[in-house]
Amino acid sequence: MPLRRSLLLLTLLCTGCDPQTPAPPPATPRSFNVRGVIEAIPLDRHCLTINHEAIPQFMPAMTMDLTVKNPREMEGLQAGDTVTFRLLVGKEDHWIEDLQRVTSIPLKPPQVPPTYPNLAHPAQLKIGEFFPDVELLRENGSTLRLADFRGQAVALTLIFTRCPLPDFCPRMNLFFQQTRALLRADQTAPANWQLISLSFDPDFDSPTVLAQHALQYRGDNPDRWLFATTDKATIANFAKQFDFHFTSPNGSLVHNLRTLVLDPQGRLHQRFDGNQWTPQDLAKALAEAAVKK
Repeated sequence: MPLRRSLLLLTLLCTGCDPQTPAPPPATPRSFNVRGVIEAIPLDRHCLTINHEAIPQFMPAMTMDLTVKNPREMEGLQAGDTVTFRLLVGKEDHWIEDLQRVTSIPLKPPQVPPTYPNLAHPAQLKIGEFFPDVELLRENGSTLRLADFRGQAVALTLIFTRCPLPDFCPRMNLFFQQTRALLRADQTAPANWQLISLSFDPDFDSPTVLAQHALQYRGDNPDRWLFATTDKATIANFAKQFDFHFTSPNGSLVHNLRTLVLDPQGRLHQRFDGNQWTPQDLAKALAEAAVKK
């Protein structure tokens, strides 16, 4: 084959399209100009806890832990400062930049009154101990208890459907989606496992809302993946068992991320903090838990 024709064929095989067609550009993050008050500066100085005003066409007023692109921009800032910044939201993560302290424009508080208790407390439940049984309200409006899943390994993560940042609750949903796909495709994996996405925002996340939210990630196949919620008193009672921090300053929502794996007897097998674990990690933990006696 002539050399020139060989090079053209190689180019077509590598790109899968006409060699004159440029590669698509990377997706551009959405950008929002925001104003808020710094509530706290975490010790690791990679983020700021900011009570921000509503962002039109994106999310209501909330208190969020926002990742700082350049930590040097945090120098000189302190809790209580009113700041302006730019929020960038990509497909899988977010960050803020262009932080500026302002003092002439006071922050308008959200109009929603606070309705949730402060749920920040040290963890109590240890690996191997029994997880408390709670009543759950399913996406179809019926109720059941966590104990009804005895005999199955359960992965439970806490979310709320209005969470807008891709590396918070949406990432938990995507991780569950991928975990389910991994386990269903593995013919050697145990079959006795269940995923539960539990909303801690029952005032908004009704069964109807949860059912619509589930369609985005699970489609119309509910196999071994349940979306549910429970009342705030129940959340307040069991959240302390696994260091789930949830507060509602000024009616907004701020929380950390916790995903738990329970064995078929209802004992804590493993706990995943934050969002840096992988679906492969969770699938492995569920498979291990499912065969525990």
